[in-house]
Amino acid sequence: MPIGVPKVPYRIPGDEEATWVDLYNVMYRERTLFLGQEIRCEITNHITGLMVYLSIEDGISDIFLFINSPGGWLISGMAIFDTMQTVTPDIYTICLGIAASMASFILLGGEPTKRIAFPHARIMLHQPASAYYRARTPEFLLEVEELHKVREMITRVYALRTGKPFWVVSEDMERDVFMSADEAKAYGLVDIVGDEMIDKHCDTDPVWFPEMFKDW
Repeated sequence: MPIGVPKVPYRIPGDEEATWVDLYNVMYRERTLFLGQEIRCEITNHITGLMVYLSIEDGISDIFLFINSPGGWLISGMAIFDTMQTVTPDIYTICLGIAASMASFILLGGEPTKRIAFPHARIMLHQPASAYYRARTPEFLLEVEELHKVREMITRVYALRTGKPFWVVSEDMERDVFMSADEAKAYGLVDIVGDEMIDKHCDTDPVWFPEMFKDW
């Protein structure tokens, strides 16, 4: 039986006592966001809205985006990616579980040197696909042309941010390519594997996590 969103005690600045609020509300206040579902308009609007709000509230402190998603709609994923490039704070992207398809594109969109994969995470590349195969022939042909343009644009972004030649990325996107965290690092999709950060900061504060985790 589902238990819903857990509630945790949180003291709002200025209040004398803590109140029980839902977990994600607390995490948002600590500049920590979660993409834990298929990428659709609703979650895209939710995440982009929070990024813009947090950027207005504090344009310097980093934002942390945890990703565990099978991917989803092309345009929705691109909207999150573009917002990440637009807001002034640096965006940490942290993959745990899986970042497949457009979720790997969002993972790639984190600030260079601040893209992380947990040791047992899986990252998957593949080419964008259309959802409108039942369209009539003229519309389908127009859609194929548009899809080709989007595919080329996405491939160029992967190539630019990974340092791989365009043709290498293009060939890899012809099929589903699953990678471990270490393989994703070697490919250039992420900069750090999570256990490396733990080893690096084992005697110091985990500076790659939000402030709220420093007492853990």
